[in-house]
Amino acid sequence: MEEKKSSRLVSLDIFRGITIAGMILVNNPGSWSTIYPPLKHAEWHGCTPTDWIFPFFLFIVGVAITLSLTKRKERGDDQGKLILNIFRRAVLIFLVGFLMVIIPYFKFETVRIPGVLQRIAVVYFFTSLIFLKTSMKTQIYLTAGFLIAYWLMMTLIPVPGVGYANLEKETNLAAWLDRLLLDGHMWAQSKTWDPEGVLSTLPAIATCLSGVLLGHFLRTQRSEAEKAAWIFSAGAFFVVVGEFWSIFFPMNKSIWTSSYVVYTSGLALIFFAFCYWIADVQGHKKWAKPFIIYGMNAIAVFAGSGMMAKFMGIIKVTGADGKEISVQGYLYQTFFVPYFDPLNASLAYAISYIVFWFLILWVLYRYKIFIKI
Repeated sequence: MEEKKSSRLVSLDIFRGITIAGMILVNNPGSWSTIYPPLKHAEWHGCTPTDWIFPFFLFIVGVAITLSLTKRKERGDDQGKLILNIFRRAVLIFLVGFLMVIIPYFKFETVRIPGVLQRIAVVYFFTSLIFLKTSMKTQIYLTAGFLIAYWLMMTLIPVPGVGYANLEKETNLAAWLDRLLLDGHMWAQSKTWDPEGVLSTLPAIATCLSGVLLGHFLRTQRSEAEKAAWIFSAGAFFVVVGEFWSIFFPMNKSIWTSSYVVYTSGLALIFFAFCYWIADVQGHKKWAKPFIIYGMNAIAVFAGSGMMAKFMGIIKVTGADGKEISVQGYLYQTFFVPYFDPLNASLAYAISYIVFWFLILWVLYRYKIFIKI
């Protein structure tokens, strides 16, 4: 297909902003014991709205890779320098994620190495290389190949020490590989497997590649209305395919199953198509200003909000009863618990946290300060 240059997509900033605001919402409840079910991750198999957020972000990264790297290729930028820049950016994102984990205690002997930003960094690096070195046709084959290969590996390869293939928490192939390569440096809540582990990075790359493929489509000469219709239709198709595949390979964020990739990529297409039709095609953008502001400093607000929440949980103050309580607990108990029922108090705290960070981002946006990595 013949492609054309694309101006900045406001819809991509909106979608990114909605996604990062959703990530902050689910990561910062007033109390982890009182959360509405849709704001929780699925316990194991299954998929809740909270489980959509991370793949949506990787999908957006993929779209941005196509739009930004294509422009650089068309300018004739040296590919060696381009790869070096990609590597530097990936390392910086990885280091930010690592620092978020290790600060303030610096326990290197038990620090968790994987994480959200760490996965974004690795996926961004390999997806960018694939984009630079292969054609769109090859990228389609690789996306399908990664998903099918992962499905076969997880369901057919006998797990060493177990003797059979399975999808249980402690004994699946991905968990075994995590213990082999990351022993002592995994998710603190399990210590035997990691939701951002090694093997599941393969289908996560496929998630990002699905965004790359959308980026290719957005650069074609089709009319905007036709693009929106095709994206909606493709999204609905892949949601159905993901649901069907889940019969044989259950949706599961923790091991990033292939059906989960197809299903969430389909949803991402639908959500993006909605933003694209309303903002870029119809030109209605005022409603989305808060999300645009969030989307322009996405990684900065993710890291900043995460570190602030961490320190508010560590720093202690004296409560009304004379006992020590965390700053977060004090704010929650003082300003939310007395005025709402438990579920709504927890939700109100999370929403207030989003609003607080919006005010910071609004100031940055007003002065055109965009923190890029």
